[in-house]
Amino acid sequence: MNSTHKLSHPIRIAILGCDNNIPKALEKYKSYAAISSTLLEAGAEAAGLTKGDLEVSLWDVIDQVGKFPDLEDVDGVFLTGSMDIFDTILSLNIPTNLSSLNTEHDSFASTPWTTALVTFVEKVLAQHRVKLIGVCFGHQIIGRAMGAKVGRNVSKGWEVSVTDVDLTTEGKEFFKEGKDVLSILQMHQDIVFDYPTGVQHLGSTSRCQVQGMFVPGRLVTVQGHPEFTEEILTEILRLRHEQGVFGDEIYQEAMARVGKKQDGLLVGQRFIEFLLDR
Repeated sequence: MNSTHKLSHPIRIAILGCDNNIPKALEKYKSYAAISSTLLEAGAEAAGLTKGDLEVSLWDVIDQVGKFPDLEDVDGVFLTGSMDIFDTILSLNIPTNLSSLNTEHDSFASTPWTTALVTFVEKVLAQHRVKLIGVCFGHQIIGRAMGAKVGRNVSKGWEVSVTDVDLTTEGKEFFKEGKDVLSILQMHQDIVFDYPTGVQHLGSTSRCQVQGMFVPGRLVTVQGHPEFTEEILTEILRLRHEQGVFGDEIYQEAMARVGKKQDGLLVGQRFIEFLLDR
């Protein structure tokens, strides 16, 4: 993207980094917030904008608890994904039975930073100018702030690798590509169990019914990781298999799908167009 402007004013986006622990092999990507920024830049280019049309700020909401952007200074707030239990696995070398483990990176946790984040999202929801975008953990936090139940999907377990999401009528309208199915990278075992009141349902899978939420002019979320690349997901799968989080069967099946064509760029483009009311 070149640095010229196509908009009269740049879109000001605050990216709230909901994890600050990235695997060593992926350190070149710096942080989840930085990965998300790359997605938005690519989405802006796909939407016909330039780099100069975005003004992105990165916020560490974990180490700087309660420090959030002034809503007067932004047009959109983006909540990133999180590695949830993975950093705990690496640091504590815990055993392989992890389904009941709760950590500070769970979207349903009551730690100071997650509680402060939910309160901030409620503040954004209480006004009508600044828009919300959430992916994976961020999707779940927004659901929680809207009163939905969020928790571990104990009965169906992990949803991983490139996964086809069956789009609803509203989902087909939102993504605008004549698609019945959206292919998106997944890496989660926590879910939003039910749609909050007043949101449009974007899609579902057999493992997770709430794959995306949309309120025109207000918010859009996806459970998947449009910001992930094949390289990022491959490394996460390898490490989680190595640590015993994933057995051989789930790992091999996930690796067989990791290189499939996926729609992350389309999702990033639609995020940008959502901010522009397109």
